[in-house]
This record gives sequence, C-alpha cells and structure tokens, in this order.
Amino acid sequence: MGQWNIWLDRDLWIAIGIVVAATAVIYTVLRTLVGIVHKRLLTWSKGQDGNWQHFVAVVVGRTNRTLLLAFSLLLALRLPELPGSWQAALSHTWFVALALQIALWVDTGVRLWSRSLVVGKHGGSGYNPVMTTIISIMVLIVIWSVMLLSILANLGVDITALVASLGVGGIAVALAVQTVLSDVFASLSIGVDKPFEIGDFVVFGEVAGSIEHIGLKTTRIRSLSGEQVVCANADLLRQIVHNYKRMDTRRIVFKFGISYDTPSDKVRQVSERVGEIIRATPKTKFDRAHFLGFDESQLTFEVVYIVQSSDYNQYMDIQQEINLQLLDALRELDVRFALPRRDLRLVGEHMPTLKVAGLPQQAEHEAEDQEQRLPRFS
Repeated sequence: MGQWNIWLDRDLWIAIGIVVAATAVIYTVLRTLVGIVHKRLLTWSKGQDGNWQHFVAVVVGRTNRTLLLAFSLLLALRLPELPGSWQAALSHTWFVALALQIALWVDTGVRLWSRSLVVGKHGGSGYNPVMTTIISIMVLIVIWSVMLLSILANLGVDITALVASLGVGGIAVALAVQTVLSDVFASLSIGVDKPFEIGDFVVFGEVAGSIEHIGLKTTRIRSLSGEQVVCANADLLRQIVHNYKRMDTRRIVFKFGISYDTPSDKVRQVSERVGEIIRATPKTKFDRAHFLGFDESQLTFEVVYIVQSSDYNQYMDIQQEINLQLLDALRELDVRFALPRRDLRLVGEHMPTLKVAGLPQQAEHEAEDQEQRLPRFS
C-alpha cells in the first residue's frame, strides 16, 4: 500500500507535470533559437562557402536534437526540489551532454576545414586530399579520445591505468608497423610540402612519367612507355626528383661541326648567322654561339638559347626550325658540315699516305683490311 501511496501522491504528479511542461517549453525555445541563428548565418554566407559565417552556420546546424532535449530536461529538473544524490547525478549528466555536443561541433568544424583545404580558394585545386584526410583523422581521434576520457573521469572512473595501457599499446603498434607509418608520414610530408602533385611530369632515377595517384603508402606514376610504376612514398622522398611541370623556361645547349677546310672569316660568319636565326625564332632568347674547339674531324660550335616555354613538343618544333634554317644558312655561306675523316698511314719509309674522307663505317673497315693485306717493308 505504501508504494501505491507514493504514486498517488498529488505533489509528485504536479512536479512531474511541471518538469514535462518546462522541458517542452525550453526545448521549443532552444530549437527556435538554434534555427533562427542557423538561417541567419546561412543567409549571410550565401555564395561564400569558404568564409567563417558558413563554417559557423554548418556547425550550429550540427546541434543534436537528442542532446538539446537532454539540456531542456536538465534545466527543467532544476525547478522542483531534488535530493542531494539527484543533484550530483544531474551535474554528471550536464557534463556528459555538454562534452558530447562540443565534440560534435568540433568534429563538424574539422571536417569542413579539411574539405576546404582540398577544394582550395575560389574553387581551385587545394592540398592533397590524402594529406588532409590523414590530418583530419588524427585530429578527430584526439578529440573523441579526450572527450571519452573526460567523461569517464567525470563519472569517477580511474583513467590512469587506461591511459598508460593506451600509451604502451600505441608504442607496440607503432614498432610493428613502422614501415607503413613511415610511408604514411611521407605521404603527409608530400601533401604539406607539395614537391609534386597529380598530373606533374617527374623524373627520378630511371623513372620518367606523370603522377597519377598519391596514396597513403605509395605513389603511382604512368611512365613514358605506358606501364604504371608504383613507388613507396618514403623511398620516393629519398630520391632527387626533377619536376618538369613547374619548369617555366628550358635552357637548350646543342653542338654541330663544320669542315676543317672552312676559312676563318666564314667561321666567324657562322656564329653570327646562328645568332640571327635564333633571335628571329619566336619564343626563344638567344644566349651565345661560339666556336668551341678542334675535335677529331670537325670544328665544333656550341650554341645556347632559352625556350620561353616548358612544353617539350613546342621545344622540339623550335629546335627543328632552327636546324632547318641552319642548313640553309650554311649552304648560302658555302660551308660544309663535317664528315668523318681518317688518315691511313702504311708502314714503310717510301709508302704513300692514304687519306680517306667521308667514308662510312663499312668502307673504313675495308680500308683497314686493305692496309693489313699490303706488303710490309723493313
């Protein structure tokens, strides 16, 4: 009968009614305020996804309705007189609800931040998505771990042994997967430092190709011959990488040779004509053209110029045009390109010297064989 009398107590039902009514009113007011703030912020940030108003609007919109109802109930429970044990329980509940809601807000903010890094400003290309994913995951793990440990500590649980166990376990896992972690942190370094990006043409070691994918552990490169080259991120960062995509200009050095029979005045004219040809070629900057030296069968010239473009095909078109004009210029000057020349001397005091000029490789071998078959005089 005593238990039934408790439930039939009029004051109890009045208190419950007050709590329920207050909860409903407070929840309605809080929902309305959150909705108004959310709409106002969305209106202010319309068309500007990267500004702080948009971030705050999305974070406010992440307010959990269940936690909002819990806040309303906790506020309503402060109206009636409650025993001391109930007051202690309510204080713990306040902390749990507040910690969960703050963790949800920070979680949303971190995800928005990482997404904005990938997209970049004004919709352009931003940071490497792999790098931003790694950073966001690490930050979220820290946030939720701190939140859960704080809740346990507030509820009276001794977390010292738990934190120590997590530390020892983390060290053991890190030692077990140190190779994988080295590649993961190398991927993070690539994302932050950005030595190359997807689409860049790179050369390192014996590999030359375009970057197709930068992953957590490996980077995939499409080589010039067509196959895909997979390289570990840590190994790739140890290499000297040539990134040709970021080359604004290209310095070109090429050589050619003319015959030894060319007079010195025409040798001077060759240098001048090379300079005129390159200066008249679009998208080039002439540097120098010099008679470099005396080689085995030619007078060697060295030419240096700058191509004002990083496109390799455009460079080859320019070099081809320069070569064709150089052919015409040397014909006008009556200057011949150098051909292979070899002097064959027969053993003996009175044997004549045979000079063979412009022989192909097979003819040179035949001349050497003929020399060996000739009689020798002592």
